[in-house]
Amino acid sequence: MADTRIDPAPFRWYGGRISVDFTATLTGHGPSAVEQLRTPTDLSHWSRAAHLSDAPLPDATPRALTQAHHLREALHRTFLHAAKPDPDDLDTISTWSARSLPGPRIATGPNDAPVLRRPQLHLTGDLLTLIARDGVDLLTGPHSHRIRECAAPDCTLLFVDVSRPGRRRWCSMDACGARSKMAGYRARKTQGV
Repeated sequence: MADTRIDPAPFRWYGGRISVDFTATLTGHGPSAVEQLRTPTDLSHWSRAAHLSDAPLPDATPRALTQAHHLREALHRTFLHAAKPDPDDLDTISTWSARSLPGPRIATGPNDAPVLRRPQLHLTGDLLTLIARDGVDLLTGPHSHRIRECAAPDCTLLFVDVSRPGRRRWCSMDACGARSKMAGYRARKTQGV
């Protein structure tokens, strides 16, 4: 029997919000950019790795992939320029956010206690709507001024800084932060400090 689990490792999950993590499916700029959503199947894999769907999205088509790229870029630009966003980007985000979407349900869980059941997404449009709504919530919420780009010179990932002092610099201390600290240590060691 084939293993149908989706490995989340190829995708980056440092953003702190689903909409920010979605922007991480394109890293770098210009010719060095790395596209992780190259095919409609990749979009379906991302949805499953993000725990937003249990099965492949049946309508993940080249057109849906193009729509996902368009929303992703609008979110990325808006997160970077939240103080003065582009009206066309806001329109793209709002159009997706305004679509209907199945809501969460309440069900009986262990010991008959009520538990929240998030809707499982079955269509690409539902996925993009959920991502757009998360982006709207972030951009209009208390952490809108805490969206940052990683300070590592070779990283373009965004993240939401929810640290108490609000001075987080890296998308991940384990990745970019550790590399930066090691580079600083080596530079001091070389200089004899």
